[in-house]
Amino acid sequence: MLVATGVDQLFERAVELGHVAGVVALATNDNGVIYEGAFGKRVLGGDADMSLDTVAWIASMTKAVTSLAAMQLVERGQVTLDEPLGNRIPELARIQVLEGFDEAGTPRVRSPRRPVTLRQLLTHTAGFTYDIWSADMLRYEQHTGIPGITDCKLVTLSLPLVFDPGERWEYGINIDWVGQVVERLSGQRLEEYFKEHMFQPLEMHDTGFVLGDSQRQRLAGMHFRQPDGSLAVIPFEMEQNPEFFMGGGGLYSTGPDYLRFQRMILGNGELDGARILQPETFAEVNKNQIGDLLVRLLVTAIPTASNDAEFMPGVPKKWGLAYQINAEDSPVGRSAGSLAWGGLANTYYWIDPKRRIAGVIITQTLPFADQPVLDLFENFERAIYAGRSG
Repeated sequence: MLVATGVDQLFERAVELGHVAGVVALATNDNGVIYEGAFGKRVLGGDADMSLDTVAWIASMTKAVTSLAAMQLVERGQVTLDEPLGNRIPELARIQVLEGFDEAGTPRVRSPRRPVTLRQLLTHTAGFTYDIWSADMLRYEQHTGIPGITDCKLVTLSLPLVFDPGERWEYGINIDWVGQVVERLSGQRLEEYFKEHMFQPLEMHDTGFVLGDSQRQRLAGMHFRQPDGSLAVIPFEMEQNPEFFMGGGGLYSTGPDYLRFQRMILGNGELDGARILQPETFAEVNKNQIGDLLVRLLVTAIPTASNDAEFMPGVPKKWGLAYQINAEDSPVGRSAGSLAWGGLANTYYWIDPKRRIAGVIITQTLPFADQPVLDLFENFERAIYAGRSG
């Protein structure tokens, strides 16, 4: 285990200063866990201490799970990356492209110039967006009365594209559609598919869309960063009886559970004798899949949900088939070709296949890209690289 004193002090100080109500952080190398710690309270002002087994909403950290589930179907020959998916899922063939709004504010839509593929969905190049970072999509939802994606209503999946498939990278509801692909082709609801093909083999016993009694007893509360920098507790819970399980962001998990998922990725699809994907599949998943396109700054359209967001500004970033890939070494130690993403409630992870190291940090803080948490994550990562063993 890594000598942890300095890292512990980093997190203790963050709690003391009110940067986080509570935080869980872990790191691993090929030999196993090299750091783990839990600090602060599950709910600000509450009695329950944050603990390693605290359950939290991991939001878009769900995306990597859903994406790898889809790659299992590709491995089995149930779907290919580049076929028109509308042939299998008719609703996807009916999706339109939003061109703008007329003078009366009515949306103008047209048919896309090419069909959507699984590769485009997995790489966020299909044309879908999120209302959080798209003023046009927010306006479209307000005009039509269609709810946002976290309501988990099937009608939301009918939202239009904002560009033709393949033209650029834009973060959006793509992986919720990937979840639909997994359900339709496997014949299982996403919750059951994940349990059978991911969570049980990897012994991720506290991860799922639906909270059991045990998980609920260990659940962290959600906090909102107020204009003065302080945190306030706010009500929050993902829909527990949804019309669809949100493959793009619906999972609850714990730090140790998610670290097992990361260790499987470090192991090229295998952990403790459980093989999730073949090594050659991971070689494809972990490659740049968007060519000359770049992952761009996310400019907020809903400041209460997210700040403007970009990881490692100044470092060019690509996308594989499950996560972001930095094309150059990062200033904090992360190698070029490392894999990373995060979740809306300020949960973040990275996986460095070259240096054989991975880490995760979990808070329950809104809005996304909260600077105090981003600074904490960066300092944690820097400390892990500076003091890593093995």
